[in-house]
Amino acid sequence: MRDPVAFTQALAASAVAAGASVELNARVTGITPAGDGLDIEIADGRRIRVAAAVNAAGLYADEVARLVGDDSFEIYPRKGEFFVFELPDGQTLDRIILPVPTKRTKGVLVFPTLDGKVVAGPTAVDLDDKEDWSVRPEARDEILAKAVQQFPALEGLEPIASYAGLRPAGRDCNYVIGRSEKNGRLINVAAIRSTGLTASLGIADYVAGMLPELGVSVGDLRPPTPAAAAPQDGPWWQRTARYRSHPSA
Repeated sequence: MRDPVAFTQALAASAVAAGASVELNARVTGITPAGDGLDIEIADGRRIRVAAAVNAAGLYADEVARLVGDDSFEIYPRKGEFFVFELPDGQTLDRIILPVPTKRTKGVLVFPTLDGKVVAGPTAVDLDDKEDWSVRPEARDEILAKAVQQFPALEGLEPIASYAGLRPAGRDCNYVIGRSEKNGRLINVAAIRSTGLTASLGIADYVAGMLPELGVSVGDLRPPTPAAAAPQDGPWWQRTARYRSHPSA
């Protein structure tokens, strides 16, 4: 997935074109049973009545689940740090290079971006702070040593930028998908790390199959509704990157 931001924005735009609405900065502060449904309380004081709710809150999915008394899983952040490189003239990378994965992590990847840069990463650092998006000073050496083994052209290069992502890792669990035992109208979709990006459409189809038993009619699966592409303000990796030097483009 060379542009995960554009992919996510395209899915949202397609949903809106099909009649959905997207609300930002709408933190859920309460969930209470309400007849054959749920009342969702938003931080700004609004209450939204729904027949069912899908809890896909990433790092905060466990906190949303606890709003109905469900403490069956716990989410912690697993930090993944990445470094962006600019290859010398005449050198390119046209594929994703993956190492042999371990039980804990898929290892350090080396992959190209649409704007011609090369990214190496990630690390896998288990944390407690869900707001720690910093890149550790020692991460550069950890990444580069493994990345050079995969792609020798990185030997001797200095990164032009770095960024970090926080995976929503489950404490002794993975791919928690199902109706909450505390309130079956809340469907948890949690503890899904990097593979959730490419698995998202399959997960959505699976979750949609749970809705009819909750009284929510679901039509036949149809192609995504065409929607205008969201304007892109530079390469996606620049959104959270910290520059180590000025990139050439």
